[in-house]
Amino acid sequence: MTIFQAIILAIIEGLTEFLPVSSTGHMIIGSSMMGIASDPFTKLFTVCIQFGAILSVVMIYWRKFIPGNNFSETFKFYKRLIIAFIPAVIVGLLLKKQINALLENVVVVAIALLVGGIIFILLDKWFAYAEERGEDEIKSDKKAFAIGWFQVIAMIPGVSRSAATIIGGLTQKLNKKAAAEFSFFLAVPTMFAATAKDLLDYYKEGGDKLHSNEIMLLIVGNIVAFIVALLAIRSFVAYLTKHGFKIFGYYRIIIGLAILILYGMGYNLQII
Repeated sequence: MTIFQAIILAIIEGLTEFLPVSSTGHMIIGSSMMGIASDPFTKLFTVCIQFGAILSVVMIYWRKFIPGNNFSETFKFYKRLIIAFIPAVIVGLLLKKQINALLENVVVVAIALLVGGIIFILLDKWFAYAEERGEDEIKSDKKAFAIGWFQVIAMIPGVSRSAATIIGGLTQKLNKKAAAEFSFFLAVPTMFAATAKDLLDYYKEGGDKLHSNEIMLLIVGNIVAFIVALLAIRSFVAYLTKHGFKIFGYYRIIIGLAILILYGMGYNLQII
């Protein structure tokens, strides 16, 4: 992987991780177009640059993550994050082999993008009440746990973790802004755990010691993902509140069709 390829992948990660458009689908197209091989370091890189993306969430919403004068509210915030995180941990451990099998199938990604796109086109009608009567934050552990089960659906590649958890938030009577923000918050423990696990697995499975060039690629990738994610999160919340979900639905359909067309043309598409 070259420094240019690392920057492009990091831009893709930063732009798509928190938008409901599937970062996996975009990584497939981006890596395939650049001819990036699916080797152990490449897979490690695509997971580790998520750390830069989640740091952007902590920076933007630092008042949520750092205890202030109202310690009880901070405690409730962390408790609900943990509760929402639990379903993904349970299912991830129980169905690891089945999930890994899905991760090898780019057609599954394309279909998930298409189906999710149709759902997103309809979301504004389904949850028309959300802006007027939706709550501006999660007010119970039960609701947090319910959203956590929606995150489990995102283990199907192409569904998009952000898309699943935003829909989960809407079903729990949150408004669009609150649903999106809780999706961002839930990404922090989820993506941090995924990054830590992949690093551990890389070394357990005999991964070579990282060379100075690879360390540099990881540093650059995280910095770029951090900066781009900062811009993406701010822009997404503003757009979503004003315009709704429909544009993301159409975009998902376009990406899903693009993957199917490239696959049909014989391109060597890989989930890295």
